[in-house]
Amino acid sequence: MRIRSKTLVAVAALALSAAVPAGTATASDATASDATGSDASSATAGGAPGDIVSSVPSAFHPLPGQWTNTRAWKVHYRSTTADGKPNVVSGTVIVPQDGRTGPRPLVTYAVGTVGLGDSCAPSANLPNGTAMEANLIQQLTLRGWAVAVTDYEGLGTPGVHTYTVGPSAGRAMLDVARAAQRLPGTGLSAAGPVGIMGYSQGGQASSWAAELQGSYAPELNVKGTATGGVPADLLAVADFNNGSYGSGLIFMAAAGQDAAYPELDLDSYLNPAGKALVGFFKENCVAVDATVGSFKRISDLTTTNPLERPDWRDRLNRSKLGRTAPAAPVHQYHALGDELIPYAVGRQLRADWCARGAAVDWSTIWVGEHVSGVITHTSAAADWLADRFAGRPAAGNC
Repeated sequence: MRIRSKTLVAVAALALSAAVPAGTATASDATASDATGSDASSATAGGAPGDIVSSVPSAFHPLPGQWTNTRAWKVHYRSTTADGKPNVVSGTVIVPQDGRTGPRPLVTYAVGTVGLGDSCAPSANLPNGTAMEANLIQQLTLRGWAVAVTDYEGLGTPGVHTYTVGPSAGRAMLDVARAAQRLPGTGLSAAGPVGIMGYSQGGQASSWAAELQGSYAPELNVKGTATGGVPADLLAVADFNNGSYGSGLIFMAAAGQDAAYPELDLDSYLNPAGKALVGFFKENCVAVDATVGSFKRISDLTTTNPLERPDWRDRLNRSKLGRTAPAAPVHQYHALGDELIPYAVGRQLRADWCARGAAVDWSTIWVGEHVSGVITHTSAAADWLADRFAGRPAAGNC
């Protein structure tokens, strides 16, 4: 009954956030004002990944006006782009105010697709109760865990969001965990246990964070990664969605790749209808984007298909997962009936990780589709992380 209640609340939150148009996500709390633009753009002024550039008090409301016994901060922190350059990313740090002593687990959390417009950023919506996954995040804070939510590169900061660029997203996740541990007032220890969690776009980000952690952030005490609905192979996902309900995601991803790698020159491949659609995506959020962009073929919106070009294929393959075994155990889950990210793509990632010696606990969601997968499985994924925080071994089921 408790799981069913949580699921219903999460569905309500998703429906509510889908109804919020771009441009309305301004903080309702007086303390949730944004950092200055000059802070957010000072990416090259020294410092290390994870260092705080600025922080302001914020708030965490799973639904509009819903109280939570937490403190929250909006942060700008240093990170690294896909091609290794320093940048600044925004995010939110949430800490329960439950009087807990001793090391508090920290979950670095990546949301699924919210859109390309800055108003879609989690940090713009968590204070208002309009963030799509806020009720899922609340399931973690109710366990006494701190949560750090990245906005990703270019979502809420200057520039276009580098949507689906895996190395950028993975680093943003690891660096927001570092930032949370360095933020005064959180009570978080640099040696405290860390979990990585995300689904869909967040599944790509969390999987990349898991693969990068051993080399990029080895000091983080990562106990495990819970990742689901992972678009591990972008070319396969694009082929699957071409002309279908999820076809708009192809063009959003193309805009994200073009933002990370401007030499790709996406605009030169688009016809007038394609330019108009991508321009629309850059200003709006996923609920509208999914409707406007659905059931279109790449050939409808381009003069030449960029995905057939070697340079585009090379950049997309730079975001392909499965080449490096995560250093910590992984719980990976995928809906058999996923209509956006093929089940076979998830299975292949599991096979690739297993072949490289990773400890992978694979779980199939037998009933449901893409969005319902995260709603129904979050509790089980969090239970798996709780076992890792408790020091219980994770052998996997490869």
